Amino acid sequence: MGKAADLNEFDRGQIVMVRRLGASITETARLVGCSLSALVSIHAKWINDGDTSSRRQGVGRPRVIKEKGRRRLPRLVKQNRRQTVVQLTAQYNAGSSASVSEHAVQRTLLDMGLCSRRPTRVPLLTKRHRQLRLQWVREHRDWTMDEWKRVAWSDESRFLIHHVDGLVRIRQEQLLPSCTAGHTQAGGGGIMLWGTFSWTALGPVVMVEQTMKAANYLNIIADQLHPYMAFVFPTGNGIFQQFNAPCHKARIVLKWFEEHTDEFHLMSWPPNSPYLNPMENIWNVMEQQLRAQTPPCPKISTLRDRCLDIWYNLSPVMYQALVASLPTRVAAVLKAKEGATRY
Repeated sequence: MGKAADLNEFDRGQIVMVRRLGASITETARLVGCSLSALVSIHAKWINDGDTSSRRQGVGRPRVIKEKGRRRLPRLVKQNRRQTVVQLTAQYNAGSSASVSEHAVQRTLLDMGLCSRRPTRVPLLTKRHRQLRLQWVREHRDWTMDEWKRVAWSDESRFLIHHVDGLVRIRQEQLLPSCTAGHTQAGGGGIMLWGTFSWTALGPVVMVEQTMKAANYLNIIADQLHPYMAFVFPTGNGIFQQFNAPCHKARIVLKWFEEHTDEFHLMSWPPNSPYLNPMENIWNVMEQQLRAQTPPCPKISTLRDRCLDIWYNLSPVMYQALVASLPTRVAAVLKAKEGATRY
């Protein structure tokens, strides 16, 4: 479980938000992935000081891995993106005059955006992508919580079996799409899940039996999404979000959405913006809970059953807190001047 020093500013803000929504200390710690002592100290700091920052400006230990080492680490990561932190640390120390710990390597990777908790689509941000993202956050920066509560969020994620610890984690390199190449061929196989949720309720989660194509996706939105939107937004004021995958933009899919505009609307979405989608955090929570289970998943059917069990036991406090974080996410993108943000 993470210590207070390991948590970024978003995690710290999420602790305060979830606690204010009434979650217990244990439930909040499980959601954020930190220790109880770290959670208590951060929450106490917010109560006493009005902020959750980890340290004062200009104060703190100097970096163990200096600039030369920070330039070297990405080169080592590129050589083999599946190596563990232990392996990467040994390789780093083999060519360095000073020995560093695994913890120092892990912290540096996280700080540089070269490590993620789960397989991820890595944003390739072109100038046009940045412009569209900035346009989107400007259009939504004044949204009220009542408006955010009308959105049903969706995403797809692959969970992989691995013979070592149950799941494959692909080391991320920000802005380089080649980092995710080949991850579907990891040993042991895996499953692809599509899911949706809103402030009001968890939606369906669907196991995709093959590569998601337009016909598969059309079946999902017609058979699963449609009744969910009708149930949660019976007055027709719901908004559905999807993330611009090729199957999402297929002609037959867009035609279906046009035919149902009187029942709910389709949200415009900036390309390559996972930080803005709270579904990414739900996948992360699911992977953390999968990793905590023993023994590791021996087969696909077990992995599927565990994923479904976790999904349908997700706390409403957790996913409502994620929806409540949208104004903060929008503000973060505006502050970054449409550049990349970490989530």
